[in-house]
Amino acid sequence: MKASRGQVERLLDTGGGPFPVFLLHGPDESGSRALVTRLIRALGTDVERIELDAATLKTDPARLADEAASLSLFGDRRLVIVTLGGDDAATAIGNLLSSTTIANPVAIVAGQLKPGSALLKAVLAHPRAPAFASYPLEEKELSELASTMARERGLRIDAATARALATLCGQDRAVLESEVEKLALYCNADPVAPVTADTQALIAIGADSGEPELSILTDAAFGGRAGDVADQIARLRIEGAEGIVLLRALTRRVQLLIRLQAEIARGKSADAATASVFFKDKGAVQAQLRRWSPDRLARASDKLLDAERAIIASGSAGPILADATILDIARAARR
Repeated sequence: MKASRGQVERLLDTGGGPFPVFLLHGPDESGSRALVTRLIRALGTDVERIELDAATLKTDPARLADEAASLSLFGDRRLVIVTLGGDDAATAIGNLLSSTTIANPVAIVAGQLKPGSALLKAVLAHPRAPAFASYPLEEKELSELASTMARERGLRIDAATARALATLCGQDRAVLESEVEKLALYCNADPVAPVTADTQALIAIGADSGEPELSILTDAAFGGRAGDVADQIARLRIEGAEGIVLLRALTRRVQLLIRLQAEIARGKSADAATASVFFKDKGAVQAQLRRWSPDRLARASDKLLDAERAIIASGSAGPILADATILDIARAARR
């Protein structure tokens, strides 16, 4: 069944109730993950979590239904979280939806699905399996979300600080929440005795574009500097960052560039369109807007999404496939 945001949030906030299976899809995976977090909070943060992926379910199609039906030996609540890269594990999902013994809630995070997706059609046809698609929030919505998160933590922020936080997160709600949390800790904020924070406080805590160590790689890729890309990939691997982590950093940048190109197409100048971009990134972003056309950005976005799906589906070759994709984007930028 198709659910609105309000409906799915209410169901998740009550632990699912009579709706045991949730399909959380769409291009904004951080939004889907944020909805899973709501379900975890409703069930209790000590809930036992069983995490399954496509590779596991392909080799053992019965496991998902078994895990959804299994009760804990000690009576603890359980939550099954499934991460897919599209129409993966069709047999396992079919077994789950046809089961009449689902005792534990199941959250399926599937990324962006095509309208003809077999997984999407199966869930939409099920009366007790809500499906909801998350899309990246616009700048105004992100700013409002930043203000709400800050207020909940005892922070008063003005519109400029909210916009800066929205820009920093690269449309990733998890990064936004992390930056707001860091700001609250720095300011010693307390909901009982709220304090005020501004953009200078953001600079003081070293806030940057969500993942400051990844911004060099992102700029090198979209700037067409393949040699620098290779150097940064090697450095980041030593620091423990590789594969999907790198792809998502580039995805956040390409989504920003697509949005800014759309504003320019509606008549804004490059300076006006990038007015809310964090000052440390503005020069690189403006250069990338000149280098990349909307069509080429759309192809780069598809390439990044396809690579992430392939990595999730295969369960292997992650770093190799991610590195090759990023280098391809750098070569395209150079051309």
